[in-house]
Amino acid sequence: MKSAKNILQPENRPLKTAVLVMDECNTLSFAAAVDPMRAANRLAGRAAFDWDYISATAEPPMLTSGLTVPTTPLARLDGCDLLIVVAGFQLARHATPSLLAGLRRIASTGATIAGIDGGPWLLAEAGLLDGHAATTHWEDLENFSARFPDIHCRTDRFTVSEGRMTSGGATPAIEMMLHIIGARHGHGFASRVAGLFLYDGSSSPQRSQSRLGHHKHNALTAKANAIMEAALDEPKPLAEIAEVLGTSPRSLQQQFRLRLNTTPQDHYLQLRLAEARRLVTDTNLPLMEIAVATGFTSQSTFARAFRTAHGLSARELRQSGTETAFANYPMMQANSHASHSTN
Repeated sequence: MKSAKNILQPENRPLKTAVLVMDECNTLSFAAAVDPMRAANRLAGRAAFDWDYISATAEPPMLTSGLTVPTTPLARLDGCDLLIVVAGFQLARHATPSLLAGLRRIASTGATIAGIDGGPWLLAEAGLLDGHAATTHWEDLENFSARFPDIHCRTDRFTVSEGRMTSGGATPAIEMMLHIIGARHGHGFASRVAGLFLYDGSSSPQRSQSRLGHHKHNALTAKANAIMEAALDEPKPLAEIAEVLGTSPRSLQQQFRLRLNTTPQDHYLQLRLAEARRLVTDTNLPLMEIAVATGFTSQSTFARAFRTAHGLSARELRQSGTETAFANYPMMQANSHASHSTN
């Protein structure tokens, strides 16, 4: 088996992706895999992703909503950079020797294999997650852990292990896809893609989209905030932000003081640290990668700022979050996979 190619690095060429759609998968989980790729292509104005729909058999799969997806059989897939398996119900029926052999065949080419919702179960049945960190839908995590003891089960919303990615449902799947987009095209671009999923029509209720949840922005500070959120990995100087907005740094300082009782510089720092906290608690990214993704040039600078902002180190927060999540998961009934909240 070839070593998996690292798809999580800056890359301009389209990511050749195959979306394996299983019968009775949830429509929302399917959309969570596909729509971020569509949005990235639209925003980039080019093909950041090139994907095909694949089925386990010659018959096109039907989603829980009754929609049928036109597909090409897995047996005819020669290879890809990323194979995303989207599954929901009837997993035992789907885990045929033919499907499992097909998954192993694609993995042997060096493709990254990802599972969404019930997808991790099929990857696990194929033996593709042994020795890897993985997660699945929270309702099934206890059964998953018991059935597959060679997998390092995590309570994370999604996990990244070498050549493997797993997600515990539709919303975490969007986050997983945004993680791929951010790794390949920058976290600022990923933030802009995420913004395409938020509706700002005049009839929609007013709510802040900022990571900090401020409700006192005016037009100028809101635009400055948007610029900052789109460039967390490479913070822009205040003078550059002011120039883009057609104002002076002094005026921008005054407006942030007046509206938010802070400076633009401190607001920018808190945005970066809020994103760092999210990455620490919701992903398995190494802390140095989180530091770089949020605009810190050294681990020591990041560590000091993080502890000052959040009261404990990133490593301590990640550990305490894992322990809390394990303590709060409800007990499962045996073989309870048939009741997913994403349905």
